Amino acid sequence: MSFKLKSTAVAATSVLHLKDSAENLLFADGAKMKQPVEVVVFGPGSKEFQQAQAKVNSRAVRRLQKKGKFEQSADEKLAEQADYLADITQGWNNIDASEFDGKTGRALSLAIYSDPSIGFIADQVSEHVKDWANFSPASSTT
Repeated sequence: MSFKLKSTAVAATSVLHLKDSAENLLFADGAKMKQPVEVVVFGPGSKEFQQAQAKVNSRAVRRLQKKGKFEQSADEKLAEQADYLADITQGWNNIDASEFDGKTGRALSLAIYSDPSIGFIADQVSEHVKDWANFSPASSTT
């Protein structure tokens, strides 16, 4: 008997319940119950994630060819990270987009990830997508 490797395939996305800077889970108060504040992200097994990684690598190569070095300013690094995270973000659940001028989709993701005062969100997403286990079928909705 042989083992079917595809039986171990991961989900394309995962839902991350966000925490505040003190590691407390975030909730939006709903009419009857608290709703978790979440971000849905594409994982390492998805085409979206692979394309975002390729884009990051291409930018690094261009920067090296153009400037002869990999160094970036803090603003450039923040912008590049925000762009990458926006590329791998499918959506948001239970957030008030009015804080970000009512932006939606990728523009909302860029606004959130570009704001250093809530940089702990970008950090959580960055860490979450590094772990393949977060995209296992049992974990893809937690």
